[in-house]
Amino acid sequence: MSPPTGKKKHSESGLARVLGSGTSGILELFIFHPVDTVAKRLMSNQTKVFLPGQPYSAGFATLDKVIFKEKANAGVLHKYASLFPGLGFAAGYKIAQRIYKFGGQPYVNDWLNNNHKSTFTSLFGEKSGKSMMHATAGSLVGIGEIFLLPLDVLKIKRQTNPDAFKGRGFLRIVREEGMGLYRGAGWTAARNAPGSFALFGGSAFVKQVVFRLDDYNKATFFQNFCASIGGAVASLTVSAPLDVVKTRIQNRNFDNPESGVKIIRDLIKHEGMGAFFKGLTPKILVVGPKLIFSFTVAQQLIPLFHSFFEKRGITKAATI
Repeated sequence: MSPPTGKKKHSESGLARVLGSGTSGILELFIFHPVDTVAKRLMSNQTKVFLPGQPYSAGFATLDKVIFKEKANAGVLHKYASLFPGLGFAAGYKIAQRIYKFGGQPYVNDWLNNNHKSTFTSLFGEKSGKSMMHATAGSLVGIGEIFLLPLDVLKIKRQTNPDAFKGRGFLRIVREEGMGLYRGAGWTAARNAPGSFALFGGSAFVKQVVFRLDDYNKATFFQNFCASIGGAVASLTVSAPLDVVKTRIQNRNFDNPESGVKIIRDLIKHEGMGAFFKGLTPKILVVGPKLIFSFTVAQQLIPLFHSFFEKRGITKAATI
């Protein structure tokens, strides 16, 4: 990612940013989509899995039904295949999201660096201002991510509530639901703003404070990996409560929507405050690596693609 510095420097080309972030999205999709399905189904589950006095075998049987649904009693291969519903929606959403988020954040960061660097420097100092600029750029990009919401909604419904698709294809759903596919947009923006702030800010913080890097593009694979861990864990933890609300809004049947306020009220009443962090542990342990993987790959590939294209005269980087 392009850090703001006191000197003029080259910003990565748009082609490098698109290819680097897009490649990370493709690799993430094929490796981690089943994991994402498990996490979404756990977050959508509103029943207790392990009950007091109940044998663990019964709890694991319930967990099987939560995760694999109607394929709970099927063979291993059929169970695994059941974790790939909505792959088409997931492909469109995930690749577009990674290109937008990982490829778009540097553009916003460049804009902040060119127009508001003095503000960040005066408020946070030279070094901390760099991290805060990255975090703010991430937050702004995260809010704008709601334009991809329809693909995310369809992906989640396919993963958690396939009955919502009975008798209807993609085009019919889009035609009939229209702006209803943007249901939960406010909650999504509310989740993405602090989540993306923590992701890019945490990553920049690790590079700045732990590794003392001035040019983030010169980070090694190990440094990018460590920075991604810091950013991902911070992002998942900060966004967990609103992520639960967002997922429950989106997994409802199209004809039976529920407001975020009602979901929060019912969640506190029937499940307690701890329900806001349902799925956080498996998300950090299982979904976390997905974000760490894709963020590391994007941060590593964007400078590599940039260097490769620039040396061959394919692209010409802008100076910021």
